[in-house]
Amino acid sequence: MTIEIVGPEAEAHLDWIALTEALAAGHALPKAEVADTFLYRGRDTLLTRSAWIDGLGLAIKGATVMPGNPANGKPMVNGAVNLFSDRDGTLEAIVDFHLVTKWKTAGDSLLAARRLARPEARRVLILGAGNVARSMVQAYSAAFPGASFEIWNRSPAAAEALAAEVGARAVTDLPEAVARAEIIATTTMASEPILKGEWLSPGTHLDLIGAYRPDMREVDDTALTRARLFVNSYATTIEHIGELKDPLARGVIARGDVIADYYDLGSGRFARTSPDEITICKNGGGAHLDLMTAAYILQAWRDR
Repeated sequence: MTIEIVGPEAEAHLDWIALTEALAAGHALPKAEVADTFLYRGRDTLLTRSAWIDGLGLAIKGATVMPGNPANGKPMVNGAVNLFSDRDGTLEAIVDFHLVTKWKTAGDSLLAARRLARPEARRVLILGAGNVARSMVQAYSAAFPGASFEIWNRSPAAAEALAAEVGARAVTDLPEAVARAEIIATTTMASEPILKGEWLSPGTHLDLIGAYRPDMREVDDTALTRARLFVNSYATTIEHIGELKDPLARGVIARGDVIADYYDLGSGRFARTSPDEITICKNGGGAHLDLMTAAYILQAWRDR
């Protein structure tokens, strides 16, 4: 049996639109079984995320988080994704961790934008200036050809550097930038809301990506109450991320206000219903998305 090793060189054979179609197809299969485990040594962490989708396969994504690594010139996060056969459980491939994470995170939110943003939307605002922000420029460009991008960051110098790299415009006046945007992606590490709902214009779509802990939020209560709310996965967002967990606990929004997740794509519930409505989708990740993305990457690599 040959175990395929799929590294960064596979990226040249990947396509953002094809990935979103693979993610949609994955959600038409039986619902994934998922589980996470954590092991600790002081500040160091070993995280494993596992998923099994009947008809697609099994994946274990192992990640080490070593905060001291950057001081020694090494990445803080490292890992690999192991793909196993759904038929007999044999190991089929080991896929590069960073490649899967990049394409999973951005592709996840691109799928939401393809369903919820107005098709003619072209003014895009990215909050944040890190790797995810860079990936979102690439992803949105594939689905919204001719889009213009503005980038805001707490550090204007970082926004200017990324803007120069990707052909965007750095901005410092956040309320004005939000008001003119048609698609917004938040990719920050904010623990308190930085985007106010009163700034949003009718018809805007927001992809919320950055917040991943119960004590993190990127948008305020007004944004949530003005918008129709969606999530990539009920299981990874509602009870786990402050963006929804906090306002739900305070009664600002109700569980029923979260209209659909990706398992509702086939029913048509995950969709925009009018040009003027504001839509929000919270991206909470999930091991099932790692599996779908890694399986797509492996197939694209085999088809090269």
